[in-house]
Amino acid sequence: MKTNLIYIFADQWRYHAMGCAEGDQVLTPNMDAFAKESLCFENAYSTFPLCTPHRGSLMTGKYPFSIGLWTNCKTGLEEKLMLKPQEVCIGNVLQENGYDTGYIGKWHLDASEQNFTQNPKSGAKNWDAYTPPGERRQGFDYWLSYGACDDHLNPHYWADSPRQICPGKWSAEYETDKALEYLEGHGKGDKPFALFVSYNPPHLPYELVPEHYYERFRNLEIRWRPNVPEEMRTPEMETIARQYFAAVYGIDGQFGRILRYLREKKMEENTLVVLSSDHGEMLGSHGLMSKNVWYEEAIHIPLLMRQKNRICPGKSSVLFASPDHMPTLLELLHLPVPETCQGKSHGKTVLGMEEKAAEHMFLCSYPGAPESVSAFAALGQTHKSHGWRGIKTRENTYVITNGYMPREAQAEYLYDDKRDPWQLHPRVIERGCQEPEVLKLRKLLKEYLDMLGDPFLWEKERESEG
Repeated sequence: MKTNLIYIFADQWRYHAMGCAEGDQVLTPNMDAFAKESLCFENAYSTFPLCTPHRGSLMTGKYPFSIGLWTNCKTGLEEKLMLKPQEVCIGNVLQENGYDTGYIGKWHLDASEQNFTQNPKSGAKNWDAYTPPGERRQGFDYWLSYGACDDHLNPHYWADSPRQICPGKWSAEYETDKALEYLEGHGKGDKPFALFVSYNPPHLPYELVPEHYYERFRNLEIRWRPNVPEEMRTPEMETIARQYFAAVYGIDGQFGRILRYLREKKMEENTLVVLSSDHGEMLGSHGLMSKNVWYEEAIHIPLLMRQKNRICPGKSSVLFASPDHMPTLLELLHLPVPETCQGKSHGKTVLGMEEKAAEHMFLCSYPGAPESVSAFAALGQTHKSHGWRGIKTRENTYVITNGYMPREAQAEYLYDDKRDPWQLHPRVIERGCQEPEVLKLRKLLKEYLDMLGDPFLWEKERESEG
């Protein structure tokens, strides 16, 4: 009998926001219990800590730049960004190998409809999009989704017509309702299923969390991470932190409903359950909010896998990058891994066998704001040569940044993540540095850039272009 798959991931949920991670002041009893029965990857990172790029990697097993997803699918860009239907996605492989496939929740991989018309029939606004039945659903049969909309308390969805479905319920709760309906309809037959559930909370707006979850945190005295500067430790930030923790608590409750169903229906042994996220949240660390930076709070994500009596519970230190999800899942399901995948399968690690562990992974970000893109274009340059690129190892984070606007000075940093876990004291590397450790990291980064055809500019190249 084939193994079923349930892949659940939350948006902007950082690794530290699990009780079992012993970081944030969250309440996650269901996740903590799940962690004790799971293999927990302690070094899972978002290759590009932004919604669309990570999701594209998750679906294709490829690096974001390889699939043209250098920023979020959004309005205001000349290029109509989307996950192209020609890509071979995990949904396609599952469907072709006899799986019933389903997708519920945020997609954010289709071109925004207002890029093409100001008044779409679906009612999609701003970055949002209705994805009609067909190739742009990338192999998913059952569909209850939307492109990008953050109205958590009053969400909307589309199924197989442009008519909006408005349940009037917190998005994560409604999506769990529909996930349980899906399981009830697909968990009894001989055909295996694969269901992806994408929760939008704890993504901002932080205040859009049900009151009964927030009540548990209303009077919480915030214990700030040491890298949150004093000027960020305001009453307003305390409220935001409580709201973020409350949303995570709510997600934990919804996740618990799915776990209870699997237990009651005796589906825990033939179902691989994965819990993860697309990227983290800075929440004031280094004076920043949100994501899209190279710091631990933005790139470090939860990743837990459970299949009872098959996967031994424990912890793994293997480096797990965004493109690694698809090949790993397919190997665990005994399905062919397409040659198009650029990521590495960690299936052997999941099953307790030895594998040659990756010693490093690639990190990246590209300017994505319309104003920065146009500023580069006005000079006859490409914005894709800027932003930042880096290498993550178990011990270090290495980054070169060109900035997000033309003529910003290049900077090179090396963080000792073991001795300085809060990343407060980066080493600023001088341009002429010839130390073996630095040369090795530069060489590794250059190899990734060459493999991907990434146009990132090194300092000498920037000088030569004038």
